[in-house]
Amino acid sequence: MQKRVAQAGSELARFIEQHPRLWVITGAGVSTDSGIPDYRDEAGQWKRPPPVQHGDFMASPSVRQRYWARALVGFQALREAKPGGAHKALAALEAMGYIERLVTQNVDRLHQRAGSRRVIDLHGRADLVKCMRCGYQMMRHAMHSEMARMNPAFAALDATHAPDGDADLETDFSTFRVFDCPRCHGILKPDVVYYGDVVPVERRLAAEAGLKSAQAVLAVGTSLMVFSGYRFCREAHAMGLPIASLSLGVTRADALLTHQWQAPLTPVLTYAVEQLASHQRALDTQGLSASQNRQGASRSSGSA
Repeated sequence: MQKRVAQAGSELARFIEQHPRLWVITGAGVSTDSGIPDYRDEAGQWKRPPPVQHGDFMASPSVRQRYWARALVGFQALREAKPGGAHKALAALEAMGYIERLVTQNVDRLHQRAGSRRVIDLHGRADLVKCMRCGYQMMRHAMHSEMARMNPAFAALDATHAPDGDADLETDFSTFRVFDCPRCHGILKPDVVYYGDVVPVERRLAAEAGLKSAQAVLAVGTSLMVFSGYRFCREAHAMGLPIASLSLGVTRADALLTHQWQAPLTPVLTYAVEQLASHQRALDTQGLSASQNRQGASRSSGSA
């Protein structure tokens, strides 16, 4: 395993040095070390039933009851999650000047908490809820507090955590009371892009603008099975950009990749960051020595 990590990390470091303005796209695999489960296996297949569809959530009160009752239990995993090694390594790459734009398909905001600043939350953010009628927004923890007060029996339940703040809870949800918009009594929905929904145009255009300024694409911890992420790899391929992937399994973009490493994310990213930092220190030392030699030669010439 160590040899495999070292080889992948060294190759990734060379890729980054050759293309120092990266457009990075990340997926659920980046956050699994933070205790947030992912949706797909190494073959890109669903590990569990697909998440709720936008149309079903909006049309069905019973779907919303089930969604929010499970979230009351499962959102704890998102709320308490801390940035993992992959988040920190990518933040380090940005600080070193290698990342032009980081586009994440995750909704957990862990990249920002790790220190990344050039982030686009492609699918939104799970810590906000928004009224689908009047646009009112509130923090999700406040909504959960209200629903816990309204549903004490559900708030006392426990279940295995699932992706994106869900929980593997199955019971009778018909008595669950959903908290509606305090301004207009409309439907409150997490400010995330559900399946069947579309990425806001301005968000997609910002991601595309970053792609046009980049020298290469690096996909990390994503199978790219969802078209909203895969589309950027198609665009990069059409532009002639190199495309690399670091993940545990296959991706939808395998045929477009110029580099692929199927290896554990955190060790490989950390190894690459350390190699890049070592190379930079060596260059700085060489530059300092050359400067000192020039200064010494200048002083000798002046004395003569």
